[in-house]
Amino acid sequence: MSTPAMRMSTLFLRTLREDPADAELPSHRLLVRAGYIRRVAPGIYTWLPLGLRVLRNVERIVREEMDAIGAQELSFPALLPKEPFEATGRWAEYGENIFRLKDRKGADYLLGPTHEEMFTLTVKDLYGSYKDLPLSIYQIQLKYRDEARPRAGLLRGREFVMKDSYSFDVDDAGLQASYDAHRGAYIKMFDRLGFDYVIVKATSGAMGGSASEEFLATAENGEDTYVRCTSCDYAANVEAVKVPVPQAISYDGLPAAHAENTPDTPTIQTLVDHLNATFPRTDRDWQAGDTLKNVLVMVVHPDGRREPLAIGVPGDREIDEKRLGAQVEPAEIEAFDEGDFARNPALVKGYIGPEVLGGQAKSGIRFLLDPRVVDGTRWVTGANVPGQHVIDLVAGRDFTTDGTIEAAEVRDGDECPNCGRALETARGIEMGHIFQLGRKYAEALELKVLDQNGKLVTVTMGSYGVGVSRAVAAVAEGCHDEFGLVWPREIAPADVHVVATGKDEAVFAKATELTDALAAQGISVLYDDRRKVSPGVKFKDAELIGVPTIVIVGKGLEAGTIEIKNRASGDRRHVPVDQIVDALVSEVRGAAS
Repeated sequence: MSTPAMRMSTLFLRTLREDPADAELPSHRLLVRAGYIRRVAPGIYTWLPLGLRVLRNVERIVREEMDAIGAQELSFPALLPKEPFEATGRWAEYGENIFRLKDRKGADYLLGPTHEEMFTLTVKDLYGSYKDLPLSIYQIQLKYRDEARPRAGLLRGREFVMKDSYSFDVDDAGLQASYDAHRGAYIKMFDRLGFDYVIVKATSGAMGGSASEEFLATAENGEDTYVRCTSCDYAANVEAVKVPVPQAISYDGLPAAHAENTPDTPTIQTLVDHLNATFPRTDRDWQAGDTLKNVLVMVVHPDGRREPLAIGVPGDREIDEKRLGAQVEPAEIEAFDEGDFARNPALVKGYIGPEVLGGQAKSGIRFLLDPRVVDGTRWVTGANVPGQHVIDLVAGRDFTTDGTIEAAEVRDGDECPNCGRALETARGIEMGHIFQLGRKYAEALELKVLDQNGKLVTVTMGSYGVGVSRAVAAVAEGCHDEFGLVWPREIAPADVHVVATGKDEAVFAKATELTDALAAQGISVLYDDRRKVSPGVKFKDAELIGVPTIVIVGKGLEAGTIEIKNRASGDRRHVPVDQIVDALVSEVRGAAS
């Protein structure tokens, strides 16, 4: 089947020599410079012809792998009514993160950030028996989220293309089978997309459900941090890491807690220095990990309610905002400011101690501890008196809390919760997320079917997302060099980039003949047929655009050869003119097989 070539003399394309001012990541810089996308507003981009070809190739791969497991494609509107989201509580839960609007009659709508409600209601409308299940349906569609800080080009936008699919089963065994099928499809999908990725345990967050895994493209500039064990196969997003809990310690015979003056100790380090100078230990020096740091934050619930929260962590650890945020979703976290201290006079800023925290204490502020702070452990912490700390305050003996929370940072060398060996951290870009939703949405929207015994049962669901437009950026992030993009063949905008160099008419005639012959063979070609552009500019554009095979028709014609360059490796070879078509067809189809 013939594939019309793209000719750069008429292609809607403008490459740039300078990086865009707002671009920080390589993918953002190169996709704009090479003429794939163009910024319209923060987090909103136009897909130009080359970019749209790459996006459609990603969609094709996603679609093929979804169809292969028997999933069926449909398409919902992006403009959605308020009522289904009210039924599941997400109209309020999403807060400011969704685009809301009213029609001319005053009815409330939103631009869909995700479509669990729509999928559920559609199945409820059409199906009512166990004989109709299992079912997996999906769509590839634009989504909208009002990101507070859109950034990184396509990686964190306000409008983006996403594949979301949902499975519907009668029981948990069916859900597991559907989950496993989707997981296998994702592995094939991401293998074909051509970037390195890891599969990690994840939290379900506001989505709800039980089992949850993320597919992360490995990237030094990725905004997600994950950990992997140096010994076993454990890997998890930092939000999902569970701290190994030490055994409780007997506190019989431990010294009584005693408050001491610790002036001029506004930081953990100044406190440790003061302790070592004034209250030296006999066994070793005081360390930051011997102190208990009580951090105050404000939890803002979707209904606007503001709840103060205190978190106790070892003094050598910081609070990880992402880990904390995952624990309180769908609420959000804000700083505890001076006004909040004024409204809580029982707290002494800089010297807050556990005795004033917890639901039964005089402040009434909920107090949660890092899981490492087990009964019998001894701490130095605030005395809730200006300029004083308590030494030998024992957990379980001298103070209690309202529970634990996984909010402290995870660091290289931390203990693996699976085997106990050391963890290492790395960065990645979230490309896919799969959930066993269970019955959360089916119960809220009353999705039930008759089982084999004629009894109504609630359907159990799975949810499976892929960032389709984000995949374009993720591949670009991992597939580039100092000269430009280096696309994997399966998603490249063309198979071959033919470059005609010089002014000799014979060169252009042969390049055109070659382009037409390749197109007739079904090979997609980008043909640089510009007459008044220098060879140097053409070569720079070819490397910037990143088509996997570059063909240079020029001086070699006099010797009866045409040059083929592999964009990824830089390898070059000269092929006789009468063999060039067969050589290119073999290269393209051999790489694709």
